[in-house]
Amino acid sequence: MVDITHKSTTLRIASAEATVLVSKQETIDAIENDLVPKGNVFEMAKTAGLFAVKKTSEIIPDCHPLPVEYTGVSYKIDGLKIVITIDVKTIYRTGVEVEAMHGASVIALTMYDMLKPIDKGIEIQNIRLIIKKGGKSDFKDKYRKDLKAAVIVCSDSISAGKKKDKAGEAIIEKLKSMSVEISDYSIIPDEVTDIQAMVNKHVDAHIDLIIFTGGTGLSKRDVTPEAIRPMLDREIPGISEASRNYGQERTPYSMLSRSVAGVKGESLILALPGSTKGASESMDALFPGLLHIFRIFKGAEHV
Repeated sequence: MVDITHKSTTLRIASAEATVLVSKQETIDAIENDLVPKGNVFEMAKTAGLFAVKKTSEIIPDCHPLPVEYTGVSYKIDGLKIVITIDVKTIYRTGVEVEAMHGASVIALTMYDMLKPIDKGIEIQNIRLIIKKGGKSDFKDKYRKDLKAAVIVCSDSISAGKKKDKAGEAIIEKLKSMSVEISDYSIIPDEVTDIQAMVNKHVDAHIDLIIFTGGTGLSKRDVTPEAIRPMLDREIPGISEASRNYGQERTPYSMLSRSVAGVKGESLILALPGSTKGASESMDALFPGLLHIFRIFKGAEHV
């Protein structure tokens, strides 16, 4: 199966539809009057659909097992057509569109099986996805495409040439995938004066996003959060909490991170871990949703 461990847990919603076409009005009458020999068609088919949704991962090879937290089934009779609609919800890392379509398919097949003794001309038509919500697709085109970022690596050893930077490069790769322009990439010692000078430089240059990586550990030399925090106009604790919670699901060491996030002027400033894995996971946790803040800065309508 596809690796989804890097994805964030969000509300996922899908609705699917299927149509059963009968060949005569007598079939519709039998359904509505509960006269079908095999039993109540709508209730039996609904029950089958509920089972199908929950067992999708057992039938479709690449579907992940997931917690199905809501399934609703409704019917509409339109002439000789019975339109089936099924809604599925979960809070998980992957969507439920296949679960919804599988449920709609099995409901339609169950209706076919129950009605075939009284109607030999039944057809199943138009099994399709109607709605899919949740995940990164919800953020498409909902953030500005003219953003500029500065990435600053805070490390005594890297700035001295003793190690190679990988965390900064991982951050830059992620930003470029979201069409964020990289205006500066610098490597500096983890010193308060150097860090604060970088903050002032990029805020004065109206850089939208200023990301520091490194200096967030527990060593006495790790001073990035302490250097940044007093410079902020407003701290945004929820950003750090989201990043830490995401990391905590993957390693218990995330509890030791001392990241900070906030706003100075119209620049968003982040301090992320200095390890490649920590920086990458923080970026996965926060983006692209975090970019919405720049629409707020520009007075855009909240979406």
